[in-house]
This record gives sequence, C-alpha cells and structure tokens, in this order.
Amino acid sequence: MTKLLTYRYNMDTNWVEAWFEDGTTLAIDCIAVEDEYGNTPAQRAELDWLLWNKPLEYAQMVLRGEMEHYLLLGCNHGRLEN
Repeated sequence: MTKLLTYRYNMDTNWVEAWFEDGTTLAIDCIAVEDEYGNTPAQRAELDWLLWNKPLEYAQMVLRGEMEHYLLLGCNHGRLEN
C-alpha cells in the first residue's frame, strides 16, 4: 500500500474504511473485531471509544495485530463516569 489519502468510520456498515494513493481500498469489519477481542463489557466499551474517537489508530492496531495487547493494558476511555 502507498500513502493514505483518507479514512473514516462508516456507522452505516460499522467498518473503518481507508483509501490509498495507489487506488487500494481497505475496510475493517468492526463487528468482527469486537467479536474477537471484546470479551468483557469494559473491553467492548473501550473498542467503541477507540472506534469513535481514534478510527485511524483503531485500524492501525487491527492491521498490526496489537488490539489484544492494547486491551490488556486496561485502558478505560470507554468507562462511564459515576
């Protein structure tokens, strides 16, 4: 793949979509990612937060195989405040 031109989270399909300079298109099925890595409500909330707030980082972690490690760090961006 070449230079990334644009990316977005498509809420209608629940995919992160990316378009590259060479015409390559990439779509990541976020439901499949959540089914694979979202084993607890806290992990699912974290995945949702990451998807809505940092879709590029979400896609990069999926492509690099880093999602499990990220969730093991115990991030709590998606946690609801009391």
